Amino acid sequence: MPSRRFLFTVAVLFGLLHAWIGLRILPALPVPAWGQWLGGAWLAASWLLVPAGLLARFLWRAPVADRLTWAGMLSMGLFSSLLVATALRDLVLLGAHLAGVSSAVLTTWSAVAVVASALLVSVAGFINARRLARVVEVEVPLAGLPHALHGFRIAQISDIHVGPTIKGSYLARIVDRVNRLQPDLVAVTGDLVDGSVAELSAHTAHLARLQARHGSYFVTGNHEYYAGADSWVAELRRLGLRVLMNEHVVLSHDGAQLVVAGVTDYGAHHFDPAQRSDPLAAVRGAPAGAPRVLLAHQPRTAPAAAQAGFDLQLSGHTHGGQFWPWNHFVPLQQPFTAGLHRLQRLWVYVSRGTGYWGPPKRFGAPSEITFLRLVPMPG
Repeated sequence: MPSRRFLFTVAVLFGLLHAWIGLRILPALPVPAWGQWLGGAWLAASWLLVPAGLLARFLWRAPVADRLTWAGMLSMGLFSSLLVATALRDLVLLGAHLAGVSSAVLTTWSAVAVVASALLVSVAGFINARRLARVVEVEVPLAGLPHALHGFRIAQISDIHVGPTIKGSYLARIVDRVNRLQPDLVAVTGDLVDGSVAELSAHTAHLARLQARHGSYFVTGNHEYYAGADSWVAELRRLGLRVLMNEHVVLSHDGAQLVVAGVTDYGAHHFDPAQRSDPLAAVRGAPAGAPRVLLAHQPRTAPAAAQAGFDLQLSGHTHGGQFWPWNHFVPLQQPFTAGLHRLQRLWVYVSRGTGYWGPPKRFGAPSEITFLRLVPMPG
């Protein structure tokens, strides 16, 4: 759990941001005094609910913790949109003032636009986050792909974040949809959970129903380490998933070989030095000439994967930014935000995630179940 000093600093900063929204927006709204008081009360409640939601599982037991998390995360989603819209409004008003076009009408209706847009984005984002992820079909062209592997099908799910707001019923629908795809292989690329095995094993049990010709494979994400990676590795193995920790398997598919490797999370060594992510170790001893696919939670594993000689890396972690404008901040940490990219001879596919983290909100970055097909490189 974070230190008291850190929590105090965050609480003060968070309070100032809420106060800024209130001071900039509430007096400009064309509503009676009671409406402004109601808005102020919500901002005060949000200031308390968001940190309470983030810390709920450390301080309370379910179902109280889950209910507080729901309230806090819904508040966080709305607050985030209000914050961005308020900042944009202030830029517009500043520009209008410098141009000598400021007016009471602009001040009033721009405040209305802030509240209306934040509510609209939050409602639409909630619907997008809670519905079943759509299937995104992707063809990956590989040079020298053996004929027997043409059309090899991989179903990728990532960043589901089973926890306080995502439960077994949500995961069950994902599993059912994946099974209907009839993949040759299922890849689960990390951040499956937000909580301990004791708390969530009844919900993640649905993963035992995953069906694929060559089985289901899992690699750890950063959230597994927050929740107790060793326990989750054991639990997932019990459910029948093959957990790849800097290692590989060689699949035989209609007479052709395919190397499927997996690495621990990019930051795993901060939790256990023995689990440092190592793409080179993961492929050591693999047969020469066989196509090589790497499961790696974070896209920033890609340079090491390219150096190790992989043909395709499947990643997640970014959520595609989850909702605007945070997608623009992903490149500050990761080389790719979403979709299929090329790094030297390595293809990198980054899933937008099959669930969500924090606010139940997706806007401009829809969740996905990725259905990848290996195809020969043209020419």
